[in-house]
Amino acid sequence: MSNNLLFDFTVDKTAKTVFVTREFDASQSLVWDAFTTAEMLDQWGAPAPWTTQTIFMDFKVGGRRFYKMISPEGQEYFSVQDFTSISPKTNYKYISGSSDKDENINPEFYGSENNLDFSEANGITTFRMSIKYKNLEMLEMMANDRFKEGFTMTLNILEKLLTALKQR
Repeated sequence: MSNNLLFDFTVDKTAKTVFVTREFDASQSLVWDAFTTAEMLDQWGAPAPWTTQTIFMDFKVGGRRFYKMISPEGQEYFSVQDFTSISPKTNYKYISGSSDKDENINPEFYGSENNLDFSEANGITTFRMSIKYKNLEMLEMMANDRFKEGFTMTLNILEKLLTALKQR
């Protein structure tokens, strides 16, 4: 892992948005696959010792990823990502939120707009993500230090996975 790779996590309360920028020493295609295939997402999508398991994923406009995060004690927390736009290898958007085990969306915790961009220069892929929340209260509840720490952990796990895949 390179310590010179960019990582930025910014919360803009006025815009009700979290902005994340992270560089990876990997091809854009590989980073894209890590974010858009269930098998790869399940290897890095939760901060240790938590795990994530995709129940199903239909990566297309109008499709959905339904997944759960599992605590070390076995508690399960379900979520959905509803894909609204896909530009292969460069961008995709989805609306996300929590649900129950039967995929019933919790309207109070559904509606954050996620925009993910991918670009590559000189073998380094830059990942940019914005998460816009419905209101300031939701932003303040979700975008706290614990969220930042967990998101940072997952991106570090992803970096190790990408490094291992590049060495194959």
